[in-house]
Amino acid sequence: MSKRVHEVRDAIHVFIAFDDDERRIIDSPAFQRLRHIHQLALTYKVYPGASHKRFEHCLGVMHLTGRVYDAITRSDKISDAVRESMPDRGQNDHGYWRTVVRMAALCHDLGHLPFSHAAEDELLPTGVDHERITWEIVHSAPMQHLFCAITPPVRADDVGKLAVGPRKAERLKLNVSFNAWEAILAEVIVGDAFGADRMDYLLRDSLHTGVQYGRFDHERLIGTLRVIPAPTREEQETDAAGIEPVLGVERGGLQAAEQLLLARYFMFGQVYHHPTRLAYNEHLKEFLKAWLPGSTFPTDVTGHLARDDHDVLAAIKRASDDPDAPGHEPARRIVTRNHFKSAYARRATAPDGPNDAAVVETAADVSALAAAAAKQFGPHLIAYGAPPSRKTPPDFAVLDYDGRSVPASGLSDVYRKLPESPDAFVLADAQIRDDVRRWIDKNRTCILEERDQTISQAEQEEQA
Repeated sequence: MSKRVHEVRDAIHVFIAFDDDERRIIDSPAFQRLRHIHQLALTYKVYPGASHKRFEHCLGVMHLTGRVYDAITRSDKISDAVRESMPDRGQNDHGYWRTVVRMAALCHDLGHLPFSHAAEDELLPTGVDHERITWEIVHSAPMQHLFCAITPPVRADDVGKLAVGPRKAERLKLNVSFNAWEAILAEVIVGDAFGADRMDYLLRDSLHTGVQYGRFDHERLIGTLRVIPAPTREEQETDAAGIEPVLGVERGGLQAAEQLLLARYFMFGQVYHHPTRLAYNEHLKEFLKAWLPGSTFPTDVTGHLARDDHDVLAAIKRASDDPDAPGHEPARRIVTRNHFKSAYARRATAPDGPNDAAVVETAADVSALAAAAAKQFGPHLIAYGAPPSRKTPPDFAVLDYDGRSVPASGLSDVYRKLPESPDAFVLADAQIRDDVRRWIDKNRTCILEERDQTISQAEQEEQA
């Protein structure tokens, strides 16, 4: 009996299709909860359109993952060097892994806390993150029952490990291993270079914030993705049996891949590192620490699924109206939009001469200035506007015109010269922002010199 195909309209992909088995996962309580988890936390306080949810994002990731899978498994796209590591379209394994990778794409964000990444680092026990919770949800009895009912059944371990990826699985000490094919499929979903997760969130966040910089030619990029041998130095000889296959891009798709890199860079500058967004993150974290029992979210599956953004927003509203409630002050700031403002942003000093380079402050410099300002003005009035991530993309593989697999860093000036996002801020209560700015300007050199001396002394003591 064939499976019925369902369709839903989507703002990015126009139509997203899914079958009966995928619909059962979508209709599950664990997935429906994502309708109530904002993709970008309180960013809608800055960009009013940014009220989209993890629900539609995960549908989009499933859609893109299926398209990438179909692109990389086309017979004319598979070279003899990697053919043995991939299932043939005529084999049962091909259909099984297509089902699993789409299921994993659907489930990859099930472990997100209310308001997604905004407070994850400080509101979960050490060693627990949303990927760990995702793993536990995928292995919960209700989800395993759904996986077993699929024709043919899929293994929760396969769904879980593709949803978290090899690096996270190792860090979380999950008892799973990845062969080369499974590592590639995880890269299709959550990879730093061409992951469908990254493609969808950039396109979706760009649309809903009204910021055009997140757009890139994803059609061309998907059409040129290939499974190719990992790049090796020319002097190294690798026999066919020792070739490591990786997810890469044809040379003709390199500009589309560069667009993706630039889209991420610009979106961090315009949206993800926006100082007001970072201020709301700090107010939200401060409220949650005061409101949550033990200042942490529950990590068991039942407790996790019982919390969503609605619970937190209702609690914020109650606390903002009650001066005696835990977390009243940050709740009041959120509700009334009386948020911290940027008092100081990371700076670059002009070069002394034509052959000199500009001196650019580090994020650590700005963090030190924020700590000093907090001592001077009070910790409840100052915060460090910490960016959510400073990861640089991996040096991905490119299949050159002559058939060689080479690193992108050897071909792409964009990759080599792409700067780190320059944004880091000292955030302050609006009434004292100008005072904080003047105080930092006056004391900046002394603060950083004292910090450097402290670090140097600590290093000397450690060596002694």
